[in-house]
Amino acid sequence: MLGFFVPILFELSKILLFVLSFLVIVDIVLLYKINEGIKVTRFLPERLSNGDENKISLKITNSNTFKSFLSIIEELPFQFQKRDFIFKQTLQSKEEKTIYYNLKPSERGVYNFGNVNVYTNSPLQLVTRKYVLGNEKTLKCYPSFLKLREFDITSFSNKSISYGTKKIRKIGHSLEFEQIKEYVSGDDIRTLNWKATAKSNQLMVNQYVEEKSQPVYSIIDKGRAMQMQFDGLSLLDYAINATLAISNVILRKQDKAGMLSFSKKLQDWIVAEKRSSQMSLISEMLHNIKTDFSESDFSTLYTVIKRKITHRSLLIIYTNFETMDGLNRQLTYLRALAKNHLVLVVFFKNTELQTLINSKAESIQDVYDNIIAEKFMYEKVRIVNELKKYGIQSVLTSPKNLTGDTINKYLELKSRGLF
Repeated sequence: MLGFFVPILFELSKILLFVLSFLVIVDIVLLYKINEGIKVTRFLPERLSNGDENKISLKITNSNTFKSFLSIIEELPFQFQKRDFIFKQTLQSKEEKTIYYNLKPSERGVYNFGNVNVYTNSPLQLVTRKYVLGNEKTLKCYPSFLKLREFDITSFSNKSISYGTKKIRKIGHSLEFEQIKEYVSGDDIRTLNWKATAKSNQLMVNQYVEEKSQPVYSIIDKGRAMQMQFDGLSLLDYAINATLAISNVILRKQDKAGMLSFSKKLQDWIVAEKRSSQMSLISEMLHNIKTDFSESDFSTLYTVIKRKITHRSLLIIYTNFETMDGLNRQLTYLRALAKNHLVLVVFFKNTELQTLINSKAESIQDVYDNIIAEKFMYEKVRIVNELKKYGIQSVLTSPKNLTGDTINKYLELKSRGLF
């Protein structure tokens, strides 16, 4: 434009345009003379752990003969809702670099990783070349398994629970047949085996040993009470993560781990066993749990358990009660279960209410809000006391501390010999 008024500038602009065109051609040659100037290898875990930080790495190699400026765009699974996941990197010629990042999934399911798109520039930075690298891969997201070792170590090194040397009466323990032996003075005459006595012409008794492996069932409520979310995870997913962790501890403690879930009907049933494949079965079942968060039917839960679980067991029920009315609707069935089993009800504190209570009231409305929040928190304490009145164990915990508190309660009940 200036050259229209000053002719010498027009001549200068033509020279500059020629120089620019030449440099663009040079930049194109630099970027495209090597077919694989940039290489990226993505390292993914075999599966994702729900609610945990999963480490992923990208190994980048610059095979070009010049310093490269890179913009790396990862095609993350749609569940993360990230469309601008970009890394800016600068690599010298023949340099390798590994970058790391963490992904924290908040729901179970299938996660599809796309390609790795790399935009590279030479030092001239006039032309950009795009590389579509990395292979598409599908991963399954399982309940939190990365913390299994952490809780496993904690449960076996927990010295905070001490009961001294006091003898504690065991309630409802069972005996397992070991052998038939000759009767000696002091043996319980109720264990006389009359058939063996008749054959050997001397008194014979059955000898029993205390059964050490007790059944423990994790029962997950999939109803609407478990739909509430904290820190991106629903109460249902917190319960699922806790079930996986405590099942591992149960098996390591030589007990039998089983599970089931329920809402309108019972589903996802795994019989309590102590076999080597039990953790794999439980993990896969927890991964596949699905729900529409309908109303939970505790009457069906009681009916099926009464029919199918005949051996006295520890029943860990993950559910949530917000008010005494909510508890009273189900208390009849919980009391019925407690007649034949040791029932442990695990339910949740509303941490958002606690935050509201701790906040400073600056208006009349804030005062009302704090009073209502305290009322709801007090309802939770009343629920604990009501369950205790009928011999039902309970754990009231925040979602964040659910797994640790539940494991500690299980270890306490086991140490006291209550099941």
